[in-house]
Amino acid sequence: MKRRLLYLLVAGLFLFIVTPLHAQRWGVKTNVLYDATSTINLGVEVGLAPKWTLDVSGNYNPWTFSDYKKLKHWMLQPEGRYWLCERFNGHFFGLHALGGEFNLSNLDLPFGTFSALENSRAQGWFAGGGVGYGYHWILGNHWSLEAELGVGFIHANYKRYECEHCGELLGRAHKNYLGVTKAAISIIYIIK
Repeated sequence: MKRRLLYLLVAGLFLFIVTPLHAQRWGVKTNVLYDATSTINLGVEVGLAPKWTLDVSGNYNPWTFSDYKKLKHWMLQPEGRYWLCERFNGHFFGLHALGGEFNLSNLDLPFGTFSALENSRAQGWFAGGGVGYGYHWILGNHWSLEAELGVGFIHANYKRYECEHCGELLGRAHKNYLGVTKAAISIIYIIK
Protein backbone atom coordinates (compact mmCIF):
# COMPACT_ATOMS: atom_id res chain seq x y z
CA MET A 1 0.00 0.00 0.00
CA LYS A 2 2.82 2.42 0.81
CA ARG A 3 4.27 1.77 -2.63
CA ARG A 4 0.95 2.66 -4.30
CA LEU A 5 0.74 5.93 -2.39
CA LEU A 6 4.32 6.74 -3.36
CA TYR A 7 3.48 6.09 -7.03
CA LEU A 8 0.45 8.39 -6.71
CA LEU A 9 2.59 11.16 -5.20
CA VAL A 10 5.25 10.81 -7.91
CA ALA A 11 2.58 10.90 -10.65
CA GLY A 12 1.11 14.09 -9.16
CA LEU A 13 4.51 15.73 -8.94
CA PHE A 14 5.26 14.67 -12.52
CA LEU A 15 2.12 16.47 -13.70
CA PHE A 16 3.25 19.63 -11.90
CA ILE A 17 6.70 19.45 -13.49
CA VAL A 18 5.60 18.75 -17.07
CA THR A 19 2.77 21.31 -17.06
CA PRO A 20 4.00 24.53 -18.72
CA LEU A 21 4.26 27.22 -16.07
CA HIS A 22 3.73 30.28 -18.27
CA ALA A 23 0.26 31.80 -18.00
CA GLN A 24 -0.66 29.28 -15.32
CA ARG A 25 -2.08 30.17 -11.94
CA TRP A 26 -1.07 28.33 -8.81
CA GLY A 27 -2.77 28.31 -5.44
CA VAL A 28 -1.26 27.43 -2.06
CA LYS A 29 -3.86 26.64 0.59
CA THR A 30 -4.62 25.44 4.08
CA ASN A 31 -7.85 23.79 5.23
CA VAL A 32 -9.00 25.48 8.46
CA LEU A 33 -11.21 22.47 9.35
CA TYR A 34 -8.08 20.28 9.51
CA ASP A 35 -6.26 23.06 11.38
CA ALA A 36 -9.03 22.88 14.02
CA THR A 37 -8.10 19.22 14.70
CA SER A 38 -4.40 20.22 15.03
CA THR A 39 -3.65 18.51 11.71
CA ILE A 40 -0.84 20.16 9.80
CA ASN A 41 -1.94 20.52 6.17
CA LEU A 42 -0.85 22.15 2.96
CA GLY A 43 -2.40 22.05 -0.49
CA VAL A 44 -1.22 23.14 -3.92
CA GLU A 45 -3.48 23.66 -6.90
CA VAL A 46 -2.31 24.29 -10.46
CA GLY A 47 -4.22 25.29 -13.57
CA LEU A 48 -4.06 22.69 -16.34
CA ALA A 49 -6.51 24.18 -18.85
CA PRO A 50 -9.03 27.07 -18.88
CA LYS A 51 -11.59 25.01 -16.89
CA TRP A 52 -9.38 22.31 -15.29
CA THR A 53 -7.09 22.28 -12.25
CA LEU A 54 -5.22 19.67 -10.23
CA ASP A 55 -5.34 20.02 -6.45
CA VAL A 56 -3.03 17.97 -4.20
CA SER A 57 -3.16 18.25 -0.42
CA GLY A 58 -1.14 16.57 2.29
CA ASN A 59 -2.11 16.23 5.95
CA TYR A 60 -0.11 15.15 9.00
CA ASN A 61 -1.07 14.82 12.66
CA PRO A 62 1.71 13.50 14.97
CA TRP A 63 0.15 14.44 18.34
CA THR A 64 -1.01 12.39 21.32
CA PHE A 65 -3.52 14.31 23.46
CA SER A 66 -4.53 13.92 27.11
CA ASP A 67 -5.93 10.55 28.22
CA TYR A 68 -3.94 8.89 25.39
CA LYS A 69 -6.33 10.21 22.75
CA LYS A 70 -4.68 9.86 19.36
CA LEU A 71 -5.65 11.10 15.94
CA LYS A 72 -2.23 10.38 14.47
CA HIS A 73 -2.26 10.07 10.70
CA TRP A 74 -0.83 11.18 7.40
CA MET A 75 -2.91 11.49 4.27
CA LEU A 76 -2.42 12.46 0.63
CA GLN A 77 -5.48 13.64 -1.33
CA PRO A 78 -5.17 14.51 -5.05
CA GLU A 79 -8.20 15.88 -6.88
CA GLY A 80 -8.97 16.80 -10.50
CA ARG A 81 -11.39 19.73 -10.73
CA TYR A 82 -13.69 20.98 -13.47
CA TRP A 83 -14.76 24.63 -13.12
CA LEU A 84 -18.14 25.76 -14.47
CA CYS A 85 -17.02 29.32 -15.24
CA GLU A 86 -13.25 29.71 -15.11
CA ARG A 87 -10.61 28.09 -12.93
CA PHE A 88 -10.17 29.56 -9.44
CA ASN A 89 -13.56 31.28 -9.60
CA GLY A 90 -17.06 30.11 -8.72
CA HIS A 91 -18.53 26.60 -8.80
CA PHE A 92 -16.49 23.43 -9.41
CA PHE A 93 -16.86 19.65 -9.35
CA GLY A 94 -14.02 17.37 -8.31
CA LEU A 95 -12.95 13.74 -8.48
CA HIS A 96 -10.60 12.86 -5.62
CA ALA A 97 -8.58 9.96 -4.28
CA LEU A 98 -7.14 9.64 -0.79
CA GLY A 99 -4.82 7.38 1.11
CA GLY A 100 -2.59 7.23 4.15
CA GLU A 101 -1.88 5.59 7.48
CA PHE A 102 -3.37 6.06 10.95
CA ASN A 103 -2.83 5.32 14.65
CA LEU A 104 -6.03 6.15 16.55
CA SER A 105 -7.14 5.57 20.14
CA ASN A 106 -9.65 6.67 22.77
CA LEU A 107 -11.81 8.50 20.25
CA ASP A 108 -15.57 8.80 20.18
CA LEU A 109 -16.12 9.56 16.49
CA PRO A 110 -19.53 10.87 15.38
CA PHE A 111 -22.27 8.59 14.06
CA GLY A 112 -20.53 5.46 15.43
CA THR A 113 -18.07 5.64 12.54
CA PHE A 114 -15.38 3.61 14.30
CA SER A 115 -16.90 2.47 17.63
CA ALA A 116 -14.00 0.08 18.34
CA LEU A 117 -11.81 3.09 19.16
CA GLU A 118 -13.60 4.17 22.33
CA ASN A 119 -11.55 1.81 24.55
CA SER A 120 -8.80 0.51 22.28
CA ARG A 121 -6.31 1.48 19.60
CA ALA A 122 -6.33 0.85 15.86
CA GLN A 123 -3.29 1.17 13.60
CA GLY A 124 -3.27 0.64 9.84
CA TRP A 125 -3.77 2.13 6.39
CA PHE A 126 -6.68 3.45 4.31
CA ALA A 127 -7.46 4.29 0.68
CA GLY A 128 -10.49 5.54 -1.17
CA GLY A 129 -12.01 8.11 -3.44
CA GLY A 130 -15.04 10.19 -4.15
CA VAL A 131 -16.69 13.13 -5.86
CA GLY A 132 -17.04 16.66 -4.56
CA TYR A 133 -18.69 20.00 -5.14
CA GLY A 134 -17.26 23.33 -4.09
CA TYR A 135 -17.31 27.08 -4.49
CA HIS A 136 -14.39 29.51 -4.69
CA TRP A 137 -14.72 33.18 -3.62
CA ILE A 138 -12.13 35.72 -4.80
CA LEU A 139 -11.28 38.05 -1.89
CA GLY A 140 -8.57 40.15 -3.56
CA ASN A 141 -5.73 40.03 -6.09
CA HIS A 142 -4.04 37.08 -4.39
CA TRP A 143 -6.38 35.87 -1.63
CA SER A 144 -9.37 33.54 -1.93
CA LEU A 145 -11.69 31.43 0.19
CA GLU A 146 -13.04 28.04 -0.84
CA ALA A 147 -15.55 25.56 0.55
CA GLU A 148 -15.93 21.94 -0.61
CA LEU A 149 -17.81 18.83 0.43
CA GLY A 150 -17.12 15.40 -1.05
CA VAL A 151 -18.68 11.96 -0.63
CA GLY A 152 -17.25 8.58 -1.52
CA PHE A 153 -15.82 5.29 -0.29
CA ILE A 154 -12.89 4.43 2.02
CA HIS A 155 -11.43 1.00 2.77
CA ALA A 156 -9.22 0.59 5.87
CA ASN A 157 -7.09 -2.36 7.02
CA TYR A 158 -5.85 -2.22 10.59
CA LYS A 159 -4.60 -4.02 13.67
CA ARG A 160 -6.60 -3.55 16.85
CA TYR A 161 -4.84 -3.35 20.22
CA GLU A 162 -6.10 -3.75 23.78
CA CYS A 163 -5.16 -0.31 25.07
CA GLU A 164 -3.96 3.09 23.95
CA HIS A 165 -0.19 2.81 24.33
CA CYS A 166 0.49 -0.86 24.94
CA GLY A 167 -1.46 -4.06 25.10
CA GLU A 168 -1.78 -7.23 23.17
CA LEU A 169 -2.87 -7.48 19.60
CA LEU A 170 -6.60 -8.24 19.58
CA GLY A 171 -6.63 -9.04 15.90
CA ARG A 172 -6.64 -7.74 12.38
CA ALA A 173 -9.69 -6.24 10.77
CA HIS A 174 -10.92 -4.07 7.95
CA LYS A 175 -13.64 -1.48 7.64
CA ASN A 176 -15.49 -0.08 4.65
CA TYR A 177 -16.97 3.40 4.90
CA LEU A 178 -19.40 5.18 2.61
CA GLY A 179 -20.00 8.86 3.38
CA VAL A 180 -18.17 12.17 3.64
CA THR A 181 -14.61 11.80 2.31
CA LYS A 182 -13.71 15.47 2.02
CA ALA A 183 -14.74 18.57 3.96
CA ALA A 184 -12.82 21.79 3.46
CA ILE A 185 -12.94 25.48 4.16
CA SER A 186 -9.66 26.68 2.72
CA ILE A 187 -7.77 29.94 2.76
CA ILE A 188 -5.83 30.28 -0.51
CA TYR A 189 -2.97 32.42 -1.75
CA ILE A 190 -2.99 32.62 -5.57
CA ILE A 191 0.34 32.94 -7.37
CA LYS A 192 -0.16 34.43 -10.84
